[in-house]
Amino acid sequence: MKRHTVRMRLTAVYTGLFLATSTVLLVTTNLLLKVNLQKRFEGISVHPPEELAGPPTGLPGGPPVDPPAAPPQPLAGKLRVLPDEVLAYQWTIAGITIVVLTVASIAIGWWLAGRLLRPLHHITGTARRLSLSNLHERIALTGPRNELTELADTFDTMLERLERSVDSQRRFIANASHELRTPLAIQRAAIQIGLDSPSPERLARVREELLEVNRRSERLIGGLLLLAQGEHGLSTTEPVALDLLVRRAASETPVTGITIRQDIEPVTVTGDPVLLHRLVANLVHNAVRYNRPDGVVDIRVTAAGSLTVRNSGPEIPESRIDELFEPFRRLHTTRTGSADSAGLGLSIVAAIARAHDAGITARPNRGGGLELTVQFPVQQG
Repeated sequence: MKRHTVRMRLTAVYTGLFLATSTVLLVTTNLLLKVNLQKRFEGISVHPPEELAGPPTGLPGGPPVDPPAAPPQPLAGKLRVLPDEVLAYQWTIAGITIVVLTVASIAIGWWLAGRLLRPLHHITGTARRLSLSNLHERIALTGPRNELTELADTFDTMLERLERSVDSQRRFIANASHELRTPLAIQRAAIQIGLDSPSPERLARVREELLEVNRRSERLIGGLLLLAQGEHGLSTTEPVALDLLVRRAASETPVTGITIRQDIEPVTVTGDPVLLHRLVANLVHNAVRYNRPDGVVDIRVTAAGSLTVRNSGPEIPESRIDELFEPFRRLHTTRTGSADSAGLGLSIVAAIARAHDAGITARPNRGGGLELTVQFPVQQG
């Protein structure tokens, strides 16, 4: 099947519009000229030469003078055919002009369409050239602001978001593989070394190490599953009493020397109760874990659907707040320095919040600690 390009279609449109308008213009002009000529020449009466000649005259007392000879062709005949000759000539010139200008309009329309579509070809070429290895490239279309430059800028913005997403995915895969390899390495070392010359004491120690590593792997896999579920969205929703959920999560969180203060108002939100419980539990658990000795955790729930958890932990630079919501990111410990945490807590919170159409904000407290606020859509009625 023959491919009709946009350039061909634009050229056909340009040529068709020009041909239609020029034809209408010339036909209208010729018809008006014809009517005008007919009116003009109908009012003209041409007398034959006999009527124009008077009686024979001559000098007084002299012989009479013969009248002048008649012209070979009557003037009336010439004037009668003049309008038809003018119109025939006008139609001939109009036809030649239309043919010439049509050919010119095809050439000019083809050139103009190519010039107008040149930025679009640039955008298409860049899109074809892009892959995961060169997402850093941009179209960067220059020129006056119009629909094509706006399209190119939108495409560049999309590429920037895609590049950040791919980089985040690559970091997530690298960190997840590291976190999953670490317990396997610990298990292998415990089995190879601890069971080399087994004794009852060594067997008990190896058993405890393997159980601890198994618990860490279980928490990591559970966290990854929760993160994937939060990113996937909600399959079912129901009304959930957020105030009761927060009280339960606070009572289930183990605290050692940490004071939890609660200011909770009744409020109902719509969502998945299991995921919402994990969101609240992760917030409270992080506030307790990353706190100073004898610190404080303040939990506040308002009737407007706002959940705020504030702690008195270590100081956090404001420039690194966004890193807290990235998977496997810990600001105050190394990646393998904590066997109790995989660095998925706040990334799971952010994913669950997005699944519930809730906004989440974080800001450092003066003197140390962090304040996290989740704003839920409140169920009306």
